[in-house]
Amino acid sequence: MAGTRDTALPKGFRSAELGWPELRRIPHPPYRVPLIGDAVGTNLRTPLQDSLRVGRRLGPIFRRKGFGKEIVFVWGAELTGELADESRFAKHVGLGVANLRPVAGDGLFTAYNHEPNWQLAHDVLAPGFSREAMEGYHAMMLGVAARLTGHWDSEQAAGRAVDVPGDMTKLTLETIARTGFGHDFDSFERARPHPFVTAMVGALSYAQRLNVVPAPVAPVLMRRAGLRNRADVAYLNRTVDAVVETRRHGPAGDGDLLDRMLETAHPETGERLTPENVRRQVITFLIAGHETTSGALSFALHHLARHPEIAARARAEVDRVWGDTAEPAYDQVARLRYVRRVLDESLRLWPTAPAFAREARQDTVLGGVHPMRRGAWALVLMPLLHRDPDAWGPDTERFDPDRFEPAAVRARPAHTFKPFGTGARACIGRQFALHEATLVLGLLLRRYELLPDPAYRLRVAERLTLMPEGLTLNLRRRSPAQAVAPEVPEAREAPSASRCPVTGAGE
Repeated sequence: MAGTRDTALPKGFRSAELGWPELRRIPHPPYRVPLIGDAVGTNLRTPLQDSLRVGRRLGPIFRRKGFGKEIVFVWGAELTGELADESRFAKHVGLGVANLRPVAGDGLFTAYNHEPNWQLAHDVLAPGFSREAMEGYHAMMLGVAARLTGHWDSEQAAGRAVDVPGDMTKLTLETIARTGFGHDFDSFERARPHPFVTAMVGALSYAQRLNVVPAPVAPVLMRRAGLRNRADVAYLNRTVDAVVETRRHGPAGDGDLLDRMLETAHPETGERLTPENVRRQVITFLIAGHETTSGALSFALHHLARHPEIAARARAEVDRVWGDTAEPAYDQVARLRYVRRVLDESLRLWPTAPAFAREARQDTVLGGVHPMRRGAWALVLMPLLHRDPDAWGPDTERFDPDRFEPAAVRARPAHTFKPFGTGARACIGRQFALHEATLVLGLLLRRYELLPDPAYRLRVAERLTLMPEGLTLNLRRRSPAQAVAPEVPEAREAPSASRCPVTGAGE
């Protein structure tokens, strides 16, 4: 949505009454209180899950208001299908996404539609996710996965349960850092999370809190948090700048994403990314490239542990497709069709990027009932969209990977499964994330039996992305006759991978 008309749209939060002339037609929770609105009883730690509970009661389009901010939510399959129409709607950068702009600026995820750097970066980086590029990343993914299994072997031998979200975060951060930027954060060698991870989590949590704290009192209530956030952002910037400078003045990479950012000109205009934009894109990929995939893997492992019959079926597929090969080839990962269905079903129930916003390109009417002015926007709640009984049937809470058999997928309406967003601004790294996650699930299923804690009940933590909180698993190693251990590739200590150049207390 480029051009002068887009520039004229105000940026920042726009309350629903500014864009929905017939807002009264949209239901809202009862007992709305002046000033506070519908915020009574809302848990500030779980605003998304509160909205899911409200949405189940009020239907496929509803609204909530708190401290002067009113938002229209959508989850019905039909209405989402309309919002996915690129001729009528575009990505809306609002809520927590806009709150991340101090971190990521006009990066791919946080850019406004009219900002030219989005299209420039997209066109320059898209070849970095081609099949040829993905095949090049595969060996590095195997190397990082071997570090994970080495750590899990040690924990299992010591009789300790593994910290699933923590270890998946280490895995996915190292994978995107190595494949994208030739960098190594030494996550598995550290007793505590790398400071970069701590700063990222802090920035994401701060952005989430800004969504629910009343704007007039936010500077007072969040003064200390704001100071901490500025320090976090400064640390992220320093770390990435050091990584980029090391590449500029050191050996080139292997054609990774950072090489493309530094050396590739736009194929038509010849334009290159500025140093500031390179930094923003690196931060975008490090955040988006690890945070969502680690959550998807964690939820998938939770469900596999809770459904041993599904885990056995997935494990049998891995044994059949991979055989006794120590390291599966790139093409063998795509042949794990049932494992991929397990991943998709996990993303259906808990899409780790749980919402996306869409704004009207021009004045229009949604669902033939609700007029929207140009720039009016709605937030699509994917956990409810993925549970719409009209599209998925009456048992939507049940974990069933067979929902993604080809015949079942063809029978469902379009736009009912959106874990990577929609349209021109959908996730550029989708195939990267799916390949990585399928590979890792296959390796873990082949190597271990997953044993859940019987007392654990799923708790979902919210920090813009979703993650199972406090999830641990016990492991039982499969015998050598059952599984072949992956070897650590020689490339693990490749000279192109730089160690963290920013050091200090606690690192």
